[in-house]
Amino acid sequence: MRFMVLNGPNLNWLGRREPAVYGRMTLGEVNDRLRQRAVALGCELLFYQSNSEGALIDFVQAHADEVDGLIVNPGGLTHYGISLRDALAALERPIIEVHLSNIYAREPWRKTDVIAEVAKGQIAGLGWRSYTAALDVLVDMISERAT
Repeated sequence: MRFMVLNGPNLNWLGRREPAVYGRMTLGEVNDRLRQRAVALGCELLFYQSNSEGALIDFVQAHADEVDGLIVNPGGLTHYGISLRDALAALERPIIEVHLSNIYAREPWRKTDVIAEVAKGQIAGLGWRSYTAALDVLVDMISERAT
């Protein structure tokens, strides 16, 4: 099993951007935790982060056929990234949307989520654990489909 981990705008600044909201762990450290979990689960991960919606879409389209599912933290694109949403909707693979913070307990405008309707599910508010929880879910979904 192989999964894409897609991170949107400003996630490259984890650890330094609003640590009271997003935590002190860097994106590299989050990815390291995910790699450790992937090894334990016997799967591979393909990581990508960009501050550009077009670059995220290009990556998804270039590598969609190489993965069994996708973990996405769209960052600010959660609320208005229609082009990213459409690219994800074209995938015939399970998508789990993750957020470090609970977007529903924050500013009112954060409650708008254009990505949610194309995701199988969403995990939010658990910090870096949102990512490892999503990986566990994806592995279970793919394993169940194979049996």
